[in-house]
Amino acid sequence: MLSALSHPSLRDCRRLFLRNYEVMINIGVHDFEKKGEQRVLINVELYIPLELSTPKADQLAEVVDYDFMRETIARRIAQGHIHLQETLCDDMVAAMLTHPRVRAAGVSTMKPDVYPDCEGVGVEVFRIKEAA
Repeated sequence: MLSALSHPSLRDCRRLFLRNYEVMINIGVHDFEKKGEQRVLINVELYIPLELSTPKADQLAEVVDYDFMRETIARRIAQGHIHLQETLCDDMVAAMLTHPRVRAAGVSTMKPDVYPDCEGVGVEVFRIKEAA
């Protein structure tokens, strides 16, 4: 994913990321895909304003914990079969934006084992919270 830090509303942010998080998930529209899990690589980027993510006392409570990204993914996967990567990405980016410190989020998914002649097929989505 390309960094969105150059976007005007994100220039005062830091970017947290989770790269190529490998999960096994029941995903797909074809009958053969519904019979088992597939390997999916998930990437997440969170954009957090520096004023909300610059530690003063070097304590975890002062920042967004990386576990938030992993736990958010695990909760979505636990909901069961998903037909489309688009749905998975949309659900995860919406969940990432529920964190009060997160201003924007990007999520991508990739199925690396679909075609033998390419690295993978996937989807990417990026959203910025509406100003309150």
